Amino acid sequence: MSDFIETSVSDGVLTLRMNRPEKKNAIDRPMYAAMAAALARADADETTGATLIAGVPGAFSAGNDIADFVAVAMGGGKTGEVESFLRALVASEKPIVAAVDGLAIGIGTTMLMHCDLVFVSDRSTFRTPFLDLGLVPEAGSSLLAPQLMGHQRAFALLAMGAKFDAEEARAANLVYRVTSGETVESEAMAAAVALAVKPKEALRIARDLIRGPKDALLARIEEEIRYFEERLSSAEARAAFQAFMTR
Repeated sequence: MSDFIETSVSDGVLTLRMNRPEKKNAIDRPMYAAMAAALARADADETTGATLIAGVPGAFSAGNDIADFVAVAMGGGKTGEVESFLRALVASEKPIVAAVDGLAIGIGTTMLMHCDLVFVSDRSTFRTPFLDLGLVPEAGSSLLAPQLMGHQRAFALLAMGAKFDAEEARAANLVYRVTSGETVESEAMAAAVALAVKPKEALRIARDLIRGPKDALLARIEEEIRYFEERLSSAEARAAFQAFMTR
């Protein structure tokens, strides 16, 4: 599906790695499709007990590939692969752990709100410049962020486009633990392995109880996608994309 998504299974953990370092792990449509498929495989595999999502040193993800945004904006298309990935995140029946080092921009930040444990390096930064591009929040973040961090921090992140450093992200409940770039992935993997060996049905039930019903989240994702697709073809977004591509 995509040469930029690598998967492997070890100790009951499926590792899903974004590996497009030359683009700082900007996510294009084939990458979204590949990640959705990987999450579905983890759910279907009885020997897999958890999923670890990781990037490359210095870049978890720079967000959506702007070239894809431009293509959709000019062609009036849909963002189907993105929606499939978001639905796979919500539907996942196995715990999801993230290891973040460096940049986490746009969906690189908002996908973390769907993870059960997020480990980050002390050099990580988080930002969602949706409004700067004439767009709106996505991935259910307009619902999840206020629940996690309260109105003002959520507004600063999603509307003002404020940049959070690692400690600010931890204080905002966006991440679980801050560690070093040298140990972030090993600590995240250790947590994923610890989850993978727990009684699977008990873990599934506990996780469902903690996360709560999915209906409101799926409805918010649908609402955000509708606005997002409308905004992609707006004059504001087109001007922002043109400025970005020519800078």
